Amino acid sequence: MTAVVHSPAPLSAFAAPGRPFVHRTVTLFRDRPLLLDCGLPMSDVRVAYHAYGEAQGTATLVLHALTGNSAVHEWWPDFLGAGRPLDPATDYVVCANVLGGCAGSSGPGELPQSGGQPAPLTLRDMARVGRALLEHLGVRRVRVVGASMGGMLAYAWLLENPDLVERAVIIGAPARHSPWATGLNTAARSAIKAAPGGEGLKVARQIAMLSYRSPESFAVTQSGGRHPGVPAITSYLEYQGEKLAARFCEQSYCTLTQAMDSFQPGDYELSKITAPVLVVGISSDVLYPAAEVKAHAALLPNSTYWELCSIHGHDAFLMDAGELPQRVAAFLGH
Repeated sequence: MTAVVHSPAPLSAFAAPGRPFVHRTVTLFRDRPLLLDCGLPMSDVRVAYHAYGEAQGTATLVLHALTGNSAVHEWWPDFLGAGRPLDPATDYVVCANVLGGCAGSSGPGELPQSGGQPAPLTLRDMARVGRALLEHLGVRRVRVVGASMGGMLAYAWLLENPDLVERAVIIGAPARHSPWATGLNTAARSAIKAAPGGEGLKVARQIAMLSYRSPESFAVTQSGGRHPGVPAITSYLEYQGEKLAARFCEQSYCTLTQAMDSFQPGDYELSKITAPVLVVGISSDVLYPAAEVKAHAALLPNSTYWELCSIHGHDAFLMDAGELPQRVAAFLGH
């Protein structure tokens, strides 16, 4: 497969001399198109990625959350660095912005058209693009680590690329969306459709933020007020909406949430996953309740379930990791 690298390969010191990272954009599927699950072909797929450490045949692939990007060092410092679960001194760590995202990879406006609209995208489509990237990088075996949407995408990797995945860590994610999770995404997309141009995306983010935390978390962090007559939670949600609208694309938000909602592997499919999997639930998660995450983990024949205890809800994997880094490091063999 011929690939074109668009950007040079800048090296920057990460954690210590001799532990570089690169940020590149490459075009894949130039000779043979990617066949999307909807049946339409897509050629010249652009993929933006970060890679940490020295290239080797085995890699650790990090899968980002819904509004994340490939710069793991910016959003997961508890996990990436010397002596952490993702250590560039010993590991080759790769993270790519997903197909349909808005951080350098081909976005929804570049998808094939179907009925005058961008073709529907699936998590399995994203996994196939990820495999093509690893093949381009010379990676033959991979350990997958994903949280939130990245955790659901890890399930897609286990189903789509079983010959490539050595083991996987799935954090705060179910194998498929419940009506509750789909309903929240539906409400968010409805807000975007009702007020395109950024205002709807702000409301969508506010809806999502309520599901990313917990009542206990907000009671601790958002009680009282920051301005006269304005509750702290109101200021917080407005700020979060403004911040996302300034950096994210509403088309990507709709495309990616629809891909999550449509990912519905059956129990039989899940029972055929043989790779070792560490599944982590979060005790106060209202988006993906721990009981739901645990029940899906039980369908995997070679899974280990562990629960992160925190009052901070779904976002605890980012803001209150506790023993999570040590658990992940032990599972990955560090």
